[in-house]
Amino acid sequence: MQDISGKRVAILATNGFEQSELEVPRDKLRAAGAEVHVISLKPGEITGWDGSDWGRAVPVDRALSDVSARDYDALVLPGGQINPDLLRVEPVALEFIRAFWTGKKVIAAICHAPWLLIEAGIISGRKVTSYASIKTDVLNAGGLWQDAEVVTDQGLVTSRKPGDLDAFCAKIAEEITEGRHERRAA
Repeated sequence: MQDISGKRVAILATNGFEQSELEVPRDKLRAAGAEVHVISLKPGEITGWDGSDWGRAVPVDRALSDVSARDYDALVLPGGQINPDLLRVEPVALEFIRAFWTGKKVIAAICHAPWLLIEAGIISGRKVTSYASIKTDVLNAGGLWQDAEVVTDQGLVTSRKPGDLDAFCAKIAEEITEGRHERRAA
């Protein structure tokens, strides 16, 4: 994975995130040199979902009310069914995501997290992938769904499932290294 020393990455999540989809990117991006913050709606801890039951708690580094997209180079959105479903009804979370998009910064979403891209209004006309069960949601929102391990479109990185995490993390680092991405009209 490319060295991304000096870069700052936000991971936006709440309770019910897929355990590996938060922890693996957090750890791999830190190992590549980035400063990574887990951001949530409230301070404290959030609890993941691991397999068929609740997983481990993860400390929240910053509350969403205390940060801005200007503070970061990239945003990672872990999936799981619960996490993105809870976040997509939170206007402050959607505004945070949109601010990365309008700032031409990297946004990476895995599994069910493209639901957040749909709600933020940034998926239409973009090549993306997702967990298979939300393919129709992506298509109905105007996304150009592809059955691939990782799909990238102008700094938007999407991946299907936890088994694709190595490629997903490597692509995030590559996109961060490239810098800001021009957003052409879809």
